[in-house]
Amino acid sequence: MLWIVLGINAGMFAVEAAAGLLAGSAALQADALDFLADAANYGISLLALSLARVWRSRAALLKGLSMGGFGLWVIATVAWHAIHGTVPAWGTMGTVGAAALAANLACLALLHAWRDGDANMRSVWICSRNDVLANFAVMAAALGVFGTGRGWPDLIVAAIMAALALHGAATIIRHAKTELARRRNRGFVLPGAG
Repeated sequence: MLWIVLGINAGMFAVEAAAGLLAGSAALQADALDFLADAANYGISLLALSLARVWRSRAALLKGLSMGGFGLWVIATVAWHAIHGTVPAWGTMGTVGAAALAANLACLALLHAWRDGDANMRSVWICSRNDVLANFAVMAAALGVFGTGRGWPDLIVAAIMAALALHGAATIIRHAKTELARRRNRGFVLPGAG
């Protein structure tokens, strides 16, 4: 399942990266980076599946940190587009946003059974859930750009995507740290406790 989801995300990264640059859309560029981060995260998840639980928790921690880095990168992208007054091509945003939504809904359906798994598999579910929400937001931004003729709807959506990434990162990191702390506490034996 993860191989299929990884392939979908890698393919959509290429599509959205090109479309985001052509359209001048911060939201599409942010979503493309998210697809890339997700593809890398699914690769890490595949590697971690065959490892001991502690390593799966550590992999989830790494994924949470990378998701947080993605959120910070998007904030920088929003600032750059705001300074330059970019007005994206709303038609490209809407069309590519709809294609990305279809891809992410397929991933979400494939991963539904693992939404309450360990930190590693839960992080995969959170990434996919956030992606679906982001795609709806990109399409709403396209309508906003169309209606206003300005770039601010695109920037608002990109900022929301950054907030989602940072919130998801915090959730994944907390879950992974809890698993790692439980593991450390179970391994601790008081001196003289036999």
